[in-house]
Amino acid sequence: MASTVEILHPANPAEVTSFPFGRFELFRIGGLEIGRAVYQPGWRWTEHVRPTAGTDLCEVGHVGLVLSGTAAVKMRGGSEIIMTAGEFFSVPPGHDSWVVGSEEYTSLHLLGADRYARRAGNAGDAG
Repeated sequence: MASTVEILHPANPAEVTSFPFGRFELFRIGGLEIGRAVYQPGWRWTEHVRPTAGTDLCEVGHVGLVLSGTAAVKMRGGSEIIMTAGEFFSVPPGHDSWVVGSEEYTSLHLLGADRYARRAGNAGDAG
């Protein structure tokens, strides 16, 4: 167990992956990797992240919390959900997602952040 308190300001991510209409920020603290997704209206995974990931759908599972805005998720099998501010989410691999409406969407990713928006084969499955 660490004996040092860590403080990390949200303005200082360890890594930022930028793509059209959005970015994914990676923070490392307490031996964990936590992500913050910030997407503008018009963002869609299959249009804006797929070229980086190199997979047809996002193949990373995510557990997180929506901080602001609304996003839709459609699974490979066709089921679809809407996620809104204040809701926790668990999304398995094999999905597309996009911003719904005219408000910026922001979420924290507590699981899957270390593999998100990376080329498949470089850091596990990409998504």
